[in-house]
Amino acid sequence: MNLPRHPSRPTRLPRFRTPLFGVLLLLSALGAQAQNFPNKPIRLVVGFAPGGSTDKLARVLGKRMGELLGQSVVVENRPGAAGNLAAEVVASAPADGYTLFMTTLSSQAINPHIYSKLRFDPAKSFEPISLVAKYPLLLVVAPQLKLNSVQELIAYVKKADQQSFFSSAGTGSPAHLAGEMFKARTGANLQHVPYKGGSPALLAVMSNEAQFAFETIPSALGQTRGGKLKPLAVSSDKRSSAAPELPTLQEEGLQKFVVTSWAGLVAPAGTPRDLLDRLNQATQQALNTPTVHAALVADGAEPAGSSSAEFARFLAQEFNAWGDVVRTAQIKLD
Repeated sequence: MNLPRHPSRPTRLPRFRTPLFGVLLLLSALGAQAQNFPNKPIRLVVGFAPGGSTDKLARVLGKRMGELLGQSVVVENRPGAAGNLAAEVVASAPADGYTLFMTTLSSQAINPHIYSKLRFDPAKSFEPISLVAKYPLLLVVAPQLKLNSVQELIAYVKKADQQSFFSSAGTGSPAHLAGEMFKARTGANLQHVPYKGGSPALLAVMSNEAQFAFETIPSALGQTRGGKLKPLAVSSDKRSSAAPELPTLQEEGLQKFVVTSWAGLVAPAGTPRDLLDRLNQATQQALNTPTVHAALVADGAEPAGSSSAEFARFLAQEFNAWGDVVRTAQIKLD
């Protein structure tokens, strides 16, 4: 039996395909994603080997962030090419908040000016989350030289009848560029000797194969306290809380000589803003945790949380500033 069709009843359901409806659906999906984030472990990629200052920073920070987020933050070491390999891994990862990169001065602001072929763009491949920490460099000399100040070192390396050497963790490293700046500012006859890492570079100074080096405080401070290296000054704009007895290079007469290494968190480009905000919040909370703060300071780091916007401006400034240094030193790697 066929029932009569009601004249006011539509025969088909309405089709909602307006742009506004699509936007609402997208916003709803993103909101649900942020509310459920994270629901699995987060991978934090580090571009250096275990045991170094960046690795230790990532592990201390990641442990506390994991506690705050309710999921593990797993540190993954991808050493090679001064952080370039790790940057490439993160740049090609899904933009879902589950892969982060502990970027550094080298990978973000120096390497793009030195390496002609990179598989990532420092400005376009990543979303800034937060600056995490700064690391002043320590100027150390061979104890055998019996030098007690920066001016005594300058007088020593400017002797006309000799060539002096400075070591670094590798060509293009912050320590190398600090040495090149020192060379340019003093006019000394200096030769750079690159090593595969900070430890062998410091060993060269201990044995007087190289007369001095710049190295991050976490890497060098233990050797200076043991008397194997003689510390002369720090490269930051103010004295370091890890070694407050040491003057800055500016105090020692090298005006505007400021070199500070740093590390920060970024995510792959396209990561949703809600997830970036959640990660930034967890980063700030972790850095403000007394035990985390104390651990970083004890290792010679200066905790330095920031907003994503502040970090983006900082990255742009560092990129431009270090580009000038690289061009002046005429450093280029294939």
